[in-house]
Amino acid sequence: MNGPQIHISFAPELRLFVAAERRAGRTPLLTDGSSTLGHVVESLGVPLTEAGQLLVDGSRVQVSHIPAAGEHVEVRGVERPQHVPGAPLRFLLDVHLGTLARRLRLLGVDAAYESEDIGDPALATRSAREQRVMLSRDRGLLRRRELWAGAYVYSDRPDDQLRDVLQRFAPALAPWTRCTACNGPLADTDKEAVEHHLEQGTQRSYDVFAQCTACERVYWRGAHHARLEAIVDSALREFGDAATQAEADPV
Repeated sequence: MNGPQIHISFAPELRLFVAAERRAGRTPLLTDGSSTLGHVVESLGVPLTEAGQLLVDGSRVQVSHIPAAGEHVEVRGVERPQHVPGAPLRFLLDVHLGTLARRLRLLGVDAAYESEDIGDPALATRSAREQRVMLSRDRGLLRRRELWAGAYVYSDRPDDQLRDVLQRFAPALAPWTRCTACNGPLADTDKEAVEHHLEQGTQRSYDVFAQCTACERVYWRGAHHARLEAIVDSALREFGDAATQAEADPV
C-alpha cells in the first residue's frame, strides 16, 4: 500500500550524503506512513548526528514526528558551535583519524584514539561509557543508537579536519598540556629525572623538559617544534587564546 508523499529538502552541507536525484528537493518522497522523520532522514543517507533542526511546513518538530501527506520538510545542518550535553567536552576518534587525534592532543583537547580497528559496536559502547563525542568518516558507525554523541569528519585532509572540529565544537584549548602519544597530561620535569630516557646529544642540547604522567614519554623543543608551533599558533589565532603551558616536542 502506498503511504503519504512528502517533500524534503536538505541544507547544502548535507547534500553530499543524499543521492543526486534527491539533492534539489523537488521530487516527492513516498513514505510508509509509520516511520519517524528521523528514520526517513537516515534512510536517505544523512546520519542524524549531522541533522540540526527539522522543520515541517516551517515549524520545528522532533525526530519522532510521523510525516503526513503533503508536508514540506526542511532538514538543516547542525548549529555551530554545537552544544553537547555534559562536561567536560571529550572526543573519541576511530582508527582512520590518528593525525587528527594527535593534533587535538597537541592543543590540549581530550582526544581518545583507537589505533586498531576494534569494530563499530565497541567504539559506540566506549563513546557511551565515557561520554565522548565520536568523530568518524564512517556513516554506519554514526548511525549507531548507543553513541553518546557523534560527528562526521567531512574532509580527508588533517588541516581541514582540525579546523572543522574546532569550529563545530569550540573546545577549550590548552596547547602543550597533553601527550600526543597517549592523551595523558604532561608535567614539567627536571633533566636529571628523565636523563635515562635521553640520548647524549639531547642531554647536551636541551634543558627544558616535560613528561607524560601516564606513559612517561619525554618531550622537549626538538627539531619538529617549529612545525608543531605553527599548528598551535594557527589554531589560537583562528579559535581564540588559551592557557599555554610548557611547550615541548615529542621524543
